[in-house]
Parts: sequence; structure tokens; C-alpha cells
Amino acid sequence: MVRPLMPDWIPLVRVVAVGLSGFTIYWMHGVFGSQGANADGAGGRGDDQIVPVNPKRVLYEVFGPVETVGSISYLDENARPQRADFTALPWSFQVTTTLPWMFANLAAQGTSDTIGCRSTVNGELRENESAIGHDAQVFCLVKAA
Repeated sequence: MVRPLMPDWIPLVRVVAVGLSGFTIYWMHGVFGSQGANADGAGGRGDDQIVPVNPKRVLYEVFGPVETVGSISYLDENARPQRADFTALPWSFQVTTTLPWMFANLAAQGTSDTIGCRSTVNGELRENESAIGHDAQVFCLVKAA
């Protein structure tokens, strides 16, 4: 009686296909130069470090009558809220970051009838607001510094 050949050659084809696939992947790694690359992508050379080249300098300013007393809330370079009190105006504070973006937010309230704020990014005026009213409050926002 003749045995069918089908059951014997299927495992052999699978082994050959897996072997060829493994060799092809190994060969492609060598062709594209990924041998020796570590998890951080530096490849052990140390010359692939990302160096921040575009620092952002955000200048917060609050202005108004000199005798104004009040408080300011702003976001620092890590987008954490900060608070500062002032006893005279003008008030200013500069934040420097190397992050690719910064959310610049400033709110100020004082005891005078007028108050204003400015947000400047790398020397460019991005926001300028003023308010009039009893214990005036002002808000400056730069969504993408």
C-alpha cells in the first residue's frame, strides 16, 4: 500500500520557511546598520545625543500705577502654577526653557483701578492686555510659546 506523501513534507516546508525567514531578518539587520544599537538609539557612539538648540525665554510683565499692591499667578517652565505678591509696579519675571513648547499664562490683580500685563517670547511681544475697574484684574495667555 502506498502512503500519502502529504503529511510528511508539510513539517519540512515549515522548518525551511522559518529558517529562511530568520536568516533574511538577520541579513537585513546587517544591511541597514542596526547591529550594536542599544535601546536609546545611540548605537554606542555617543554622538547621537539630542542637544537643545532653541531655548525659549518668556518674559512676564505686569504694569500699572506705582503704588499698586496685589498678586500674580503664572505658569513656570514646567507648566506648574506659581504665585507672587507685589507691593509696587512694574513687576517682571523671566522663564527660560529648552522644551519645544511652553504654555505661558499670567493673571494679575491689584488695588488700583488700572492694571496691565505683557508676555514676550524671545523678544517678540505675544500678548498685551490691560483692564480698568475697581481692583482691576488682567489675564495674558500665550498658547504656544
